[in-house]
Amino acid sequence: MKQPNIKPNIIFIVADDLGFADLGCYGGRAPVSPVLDGLAANGLKFTQGYSNSPVCSPTRFALMTARYQYRLRGAAEEPINSKSRGSTTLGLPPEHPTLPSLLRDAGYRTALIGKWHMGYPPSFGPLRSGYDEFFGPMSGGVDYFTHCGWTGAHDLWEGEEEKHEPGYLTDLISRRAVDYIGRAGAGDAPFFLSLHYTAPHWPWETRDDEALAQEVKDNLFHLHGGNIHSYRKMIHHMDEGIGWVMQALRAKGIADNTLVVFTSDNGGERFSDNWPLVGGKMDLTEGGIRVPWIAHWPAVIQAGGLSEQLCMTMDWSATMLEAGGAKAHPDYPLDGVSLMKVLRDSSVSFDRPLHWRMNHRGQRALRDGNWKYLRVDGNDYLFDIPADERERANLATRQPQRLADMRDAWQAWNATMPPIPPDATVSLGFSVKDMPQR
Repeated sequence: MKQPNIKPNIIFIVADDLGFADLGCYGGRAPVSPVLDGLAANGLKFTQGYSNSPVCSPTRFALMTARYQYRLRGAAEEPINSKSRGSTTLGLPPEHPTLPSLLRDAGYRTALIGKWHMGYPPSFGPLRSGYDEFFGPMSGGVDYFTHCGWTGAHDLWEGEEEKHEPGYLTDLISRRAVDYIGRAGAGDAPFFLSLHYTAPHWPWETRDDEALAQEVKDNLFHLHGGNIHSYRKMIHHMDEGIGWVMQALRAKGIADNTLVVFTSDNGGERFSDNWPLVGGKMDLTEGGIRVPWIAHWPAVIQAGGLSEQLCMTMDWSATMLEAGGAKAHPDYPLDGVSLMKVLRDSSVSFDRPLHWRMNHRGQRALRDGNWKYLRVDGNDYLFDIPADERERANLATRQPQRLADMRDAWQAWNATMPPIPPDATVSLGFSVKDMPQR
């Protein structure tokens, strides 16, 4: 495979609450993602890729720092909620090196178009953490038409100024990305674009559902509505916008040497398809953390590749740093491991233990090779994941030594992380009172 002789442009596309099997290329039951399916067919698809957390803002801390999110106080919130507005502690510290700041030091222009969800100005914000430009919401979820958060406050920004711009948010984000590529793609320096959609996160609004904005304004969790049909259409709107982005790259003649990576910040929520996985958002069962990972880079990646390499969000951040010729700050060594050798040759694999913990339900997990150690509500489980992706056959009593070894390995790793702060919060949008448990 030929290698590029100039630094690639990089686009990191992140969906919000997308399920593992929502896309056609991951077994989806509806034709909602022809563009993403095409990127997978002409690039590399990972089948054993994970998010750093089963909830949004902690994963985003890992994405930004290429380090375990547990190292930062703000990421202990599950997730950061609007009550943190004005906080000086619940956010991404501006002094911490980030994926965009390190790439900017390596000569990149940087932009975030879409969701931030790592603390509010004046203490925190995208422009304070390495991005030259920002357009999008600061909080976790907003209405697609009014662009207001769950408190009713308007939450669409350009830089650090409120931006009132009519339109369906998914389309606004896509069109801004196209505009950015038109501008940045004409320059001499490479660009790094974080394209972080809010789709298909609640409220369940398609382009045709503007009337719902008044109906859900007092409860954006939209507990009384939504269905699989609206949900799938929301994914299709996002996929269509990604198609516009790819067209813009081709129009500029820069698609071949642009690394495009697509994923979700965590597993799916109410209407998502996680088959064959169990669980979803907020769970350390596979459905909460195993997510789509697609990489497209014609100058480097062979079309049609498939990889079973274990990886998680922060590994992709480390990969982008290597691709862009950026170095980690010596005071902030990376926990993420670059996947560049896998991108160059999909048959390459290496050992990659992955660790998680959650305040919610006292969850913990370790995936090491085929095996997964899991604790939920004080109960320990051991699963052979390739043989039992649904995590139904608990082998803890059959292989007590393996369970003990993996529990010890998890505890040794956990001892290297700061403890969960006693004042860290868990914010749940719904419970079994609202709908039956999964």
